[in-house]
Amino acid sequence: MTEQAPPPATILGYPLAWLPGDLVAGLTLAAYAIPVSLAYATLAGLPPQVGIVGYLLGGLGYALAGSSRHLAVGPTSAISLMIAGSVGALAGDDAALYAQIASLAGFMVAILCLAAWLLRLSILVNLISDSVLTGFKAGAGITIAITQLPALFGTQGGGQNTPERLMALLAQLPLINVTTLALGVVALALVLAGERLLPGRPVALAAVILSIATVGLLNLGEHGVHIVGAIPPGLPEPRWPSLRLRDQEGIVPVAAGCLLLAYIEGVAAARAFAEKHGYTVDARRELLGLAAANAAAATCGGYPVAGGLSQSAVNEQAGAQSRLSLVVASLALAIGLIYLTGPLANLPKAALAAIVLAAVRGLVDFPALVHMWRVSRVDFLSALSALVGVLLLGILNGILTAVVVSALALLAFATRPHVAFLGRIPGTTRYSDTSRHPDNEPIPGIVAFRPEGSVLYLNVDHIRSEVLAHVDRPHAAPLRKVICDLSAAPLVDIPGARMLRDLANTLAARGIALSIVSSLGVVRDILRAEGLSHTVTGIVRGTTLEDEITEAGEARPPGPVA
Repeated sequence: MTEQAPPPATILGYPLAWLPGDLVAGLTLAAYAIPVSLAYATLAGLPPQVGIVGYLLGGLGYALAGSSRHLAVGPTSAISLMIAGSVGALAGDDAALYAQIASLAGFMVAILCLAAWLLRLSILVNLISDSVLTGFKAGAGITIAITQLPALFGTQGGGQNTPERLMALLAQLPLINVTTLALGVVALALVLAGERLLPGRPVALAAVILSIATVGLLNLGEHGVHIVGAIPPGLPEPRWPSLRLRDQEGIVPVAAGCLLLAYIEGVAAARAFAEKHGYTVDARRELLGLAAANAAAATCGGYPVAGGLSQSAVNEQAGAQSRLSLVVASLALAIGLIYLTGPLANLPKAALAAIVLAAVRGLVDFPALVHMWRVSRVDFLSALSALVGVLLLGILNGILTAVVVSALALLAFATRPHVAFLGRIPGTTRYSDTSRHPDNEPIPGIVAFRPEGSVLYLNVDHIRSEVLAHVDRPHAAPLRKVICDLSAAPLVDIPGARMLRDLANTLAARGIALSIVSSLGVVRDILRAEGLSHTVTGIVRGTTLEDEITEAGEARPPGPVA
């Protein structure tokens, strides 16, 4: 008899064997989060310490309510860029108002998450397709890179959209600060080399420490190198925005866009790690986790946060076993805010730009775009519309444009489904599309067609015209029957059923019978309700195309039965 292993030691259900991994992962995540959060807060147009608040409190909130064991929550590049592009238009040049609106957006994201949880709207994760998300990430990555180049070059920058930023950058090229550029390039090279040689290690933190030391030792602040400056020490204090929602009408679209991005990216990352480690993620509960994270961060002046793939990968690779790693990371960040803000004052902005550039380079997936072009032009169009929309219209308007373009492309596809005209596969009693297989044998005296999609009010005219055009072609033998194979039609609506009834009448006037075969049960119900069973044969369970052909008098050829 095999001796069973003793149950693992637990405290309130937490396996103690997980503790070392969670401790190491939490400290590693904090080391990763410090430079990244400073960089993303700067990208969002907010004081650097606001980014640390997002990781510190957002992680705690998610740890209490989320369902993933590995998802790490904090500021992300896409949301930071959305805040920079949207809040500026609402706040104008008022820095204090800007910070309050950004924090209010966090509260609004939490409210929308709670509403979505109550209404069971976890289907939101399906609103943006993978192709749109690929194009969006590429557009966001290019946009973020362009916004960081002035800091890397030591120039002023400018412009409200990508073309304007590029023009401003080109005009300022003669003003490049060589010292700043050298410092940024070295930092970028260190981060990229460290990620390749030491995956999962806090290489960005090492680059930050070296950059701070270089600025201090060489006194580069007096040579035109822009630095972060003094960061207020101490833990964040709770403060509520003095604004009211009705005072900022534009806050709801901004928050809705942040929610959409945060939820889709967070659930995708959480599911990837859950599949890898053999557990499940509750998509609806993720709305609660996102609500708790954003409410906690906004309570102390933070802006919207989300679960990101890069920080989650750091957390998982460092050995995280549960959400306790987020709690450990938050405690480490709290200690950093108390004791380490002094040295961060000499952190060069070029190093932060290098960290952002390294972080977003994976967003631009050109091989995926090339694959879409080769496989599906509809998906490529969706991705391209997202990419171009983000570059020209900004994050929020760009992704909304891509969703609309995707919906229109699907609508156009639905209005013109392929109508396959079937022929016999030689030597068998099976049938397939003659346009794909020209060697198929025609069926004498019979036209068999298969709409490859639902038969709906959107496409009934197209299907009817395709069938009649084929019937009107010259045939080797006089037509006596048309057979409609509905095996590929999951749905037929009332206009679709009436189109089939009218088609039967049109054919009957020419002395041609119509049969309908292989329809699903729900489709047969619609067809019978519209009276087709009185004039059309085949609307019964189990009737096949071969049955109707045999009934029409066509002899069976030798060969296996399908």
